[in-house]
Amino acid sequence: MFISIFGSIESGIIYALMALGVYLTFRILDFPDLTVDGSFVTGAAVAAMMIINGYSPIIATIVAVLAGFIAGCVTGILHTKGKINPLLSGILMMIALYSINLRIMGRPNLPLLNETTLVNQLTGFWQSLGFDQFFNSILTLLGVPQLPRTWAVVFFALIITLVIKILLDQFLKTEVGLALRATGDNKRMIRSFSANTDYLIILGLGISNGLVALSGSLIAQYGGFADVGMGIGMIIIGLASVIIGEALFGTKTIARTTLAVIGGAIIYRIVLTLALRVEFLETGDMKLITAVIVVAALVTPKILAARKEKRRRLKKRAQLSQLGGDGNVAS
Repeated sequence: MFISIFGSIESGIIYALMALGVYLTFRILDFPDLTVDGSFVTGAAVAAMMIINGYSPIIATIVAVLAGFIAGCVTGILHTKGKINPLLSGILMMIALYSINLRIMGRPNLPLLNETTLVNQLTGFWQSLGFDQFFNSILTLLGVPQLPRTWAVVFFALIITLVIKILLDQFLKTEVGLALRATGDNKRMIRSFSANTDYLIILGLGISNGLVALSGSLIAQYGGFADVGMGIGMIIIGLASVIIGEALFGTKTIARTTLAVIGGAIIYRIVLTLALRVEFLETGDMKLITAVIVVAALVTPKILAARKEKRRRLKKRAQLSQLGGDGNVAS
């Protein structure tokens, strides 16, 4: 049980990068970008292919991010310059990326088990420091029966995700970032200030899909393979992470919201793991479980808000009745 939840936290932190990308388009730009399903695989495919051909995992990861950025920019150009509906632009790019990813990989699946990846390198460095023995000895004292093989992935994935989160927070506070947020809120108003909304949309989609591709490249190196079908349903997972995070942790500030998105991605993975431990559910039910989690995350806050409003009205009505009764007594 502990090992399953630990693995969920590991993957959840890496998927949080993808969720941050979805947050940027879904919440900031108000753009339903389905490119995510394709750009996630693009990141994995580019990184895997370069690593297999002997390139450094760091360079492969950087190039994967650039590939995702370009894919997002193309979606933005289709929408802004081609005047294509946002939803259709994303669908067209997602379909195109399926064939492009196959071209990059040369076949549907690329194994990385015998290759030197970023995860292997960081794990080797971490184990040479001896921190695994330290953390596992604490778990042994606490009576945990099964111990994780290494803490390296959690540690380094958390650092990378938090650095990206801080950079994203700072970017959204800059002049361009504020214009990006204003574009999502009211495009006509920001145009009246002579801002180039086309450029802002293209830039926002590029950054979003760059983050998604980064997540895809790290997931490929973490899982030991890149598969052309690994991006199917990724937009739903990203939306689930955003919605769960916002519902549980709030959205008062940008910094708090991006942190909530990271938390939502981790909680989503933990809930998914716990759900798959139910006897009558199977691995093939993952998409169904995801749909149920998203529906629950969307409906539950509304039900709670409706009940809170009902209690407030009943309380106010009771106070008015009491005042009316006192008034009659006084008269």
